Amino acid sequence: MKKPSTETSTSGLRGEYEGAAADYTVGQDWHSYPPEMHERWRRLHARQSALVATHACAAFREGLARLDCAEGIPRFEDANAILGPETGWQLVGVPGFIPDAVFFDHLAHRRFPVTRWLREEHELDYLVEPDVFHDFFGHVPMLLDPTIADFLELYGKAGTRAMAMDALDMLARIYWYTIEFGLVREDGGLKVFGAGIISSSSETRYSIEDREVLRLPFDAVRVMRTGYMIDSFQKTYFVLESLPQLIEDLVGLDFGPVYETWRAAPPIPAGDLLSGETPFGELTP
Repeated sequence: MKKPSTETSTSGLRGEYEGAAADYTVGQDWHSYPPEMHERWRRLHARQSALVATHACAAFREGLARLDCAEGIPRFEDANAILGPETGWQLVGVPGFIPDAVFFDHLAHRRFPVTRWLREEHELDYLVEPDVFHDFFGHVPMLLDPTIADFLELYGKAGTRAMAMDALDMLARIYWYTIEFGLVREDGGLKVFGAGIISSSSETRYSIEDREVLRLPFDAVRVMRTGYMIDSFQKTYFVLESLPQLIEDLVGLDFGPVYETWRAAPPIPAGDLLSGETPFGELTP
């Protein structure tokens, strides 16, 4: 299987793509992880778990506790035994990034692709490509939440239309600003539910605590028009009033006219506040 190309990597991706199936799945080969990788996982887990207690939303905290993956790189089959009965999702191993059409198909059938390799020691704080820690620690706990479980299936099914209308970038921004870098109002403050934030200790603090970063109330069209950062902390975050809003605001929205209106327009630069907009922190609770 040939390695796919991505915007975030022009020099070739990590991961063993040779031998992958037509849908880019591979076996996890859990027994091949050496002891030092399990030890690295334990340190990553311990560091992020301390932040989860104070910065993550309740659904993430509860999901992580149920997965019980603190002692080493988890077995996907063990997680599937928990996910399947709860929300119908299953994890499938992949070498790394996979083509968009394949990714959408997996999500549409409640299969979540998880990269099998773990970051190196010098990459503990930042990683461009997703690894098993980002994918499992960051994403899998939220697959136990019914809202996120349903949203991801719907998102996967929306991929075909977005690709047909040449609007994939717009749909991708929905995923980026929610599943990867989403914030939600909870217990009178801000909490993280996005995997890209919660798998990074420094961005977890930055997204919630930094006074200069732009946070906006979630608006689906604004999200689809907003560019994002692939090589640094985000300059804009969008805040949900609750996790159910993610589906409530999108199910009734006809994406077709939105794509037609905005797909040819340049994206709004990350960090830009438009005229008439009020940042989340300045809104009345």
